[in-house]
Amino acid sequence: MTPELQRMEWMPSPPLAPIDSPLDLDHLSRMTLGDAELEQEVLTMFAEQAVRLLAAMATLPAETGTLAHKLKGSARGIGAFAVADAAASLETAIRIGQDQPHAFAALKEAVAEARAAIAAILKH
Repeated sequence: MTPELQRMEWMPSPPLAPIDSPLDLDHLSRMTLGDAELEQEVLTMFAEQAVRLLAAMATLPAETGTLAHKLKGSARGIGAFAVADAAASLETAIRIGQDQPHAFAALKEAVAEARAAIAAILKH
């Protein structure tokens, strides 16, 4: 098989079908190479970062798009795809200048759900 046709197993991607949980734990496991300690560390860092970023975006300052983009990338990294989608929606709302407060509220809700799932995981 030629190198350009080889499947690259190390390139994670979001699920094709929606998941019922705020976190895709299979994706998280792939991203952390199955290291449970690393998973916990990454989840803790994400939960803390999400709170800081939401606080910084609370008044929808000029840099909200940049902050939402940062949160989107972090969320995709841990498998919090609902958070990533909500952050992307906020980016779009800012870009087109429509319904930013509603998009921010949806992002806050997605982050709250992800943080609740993270808290449940970290208790175990």
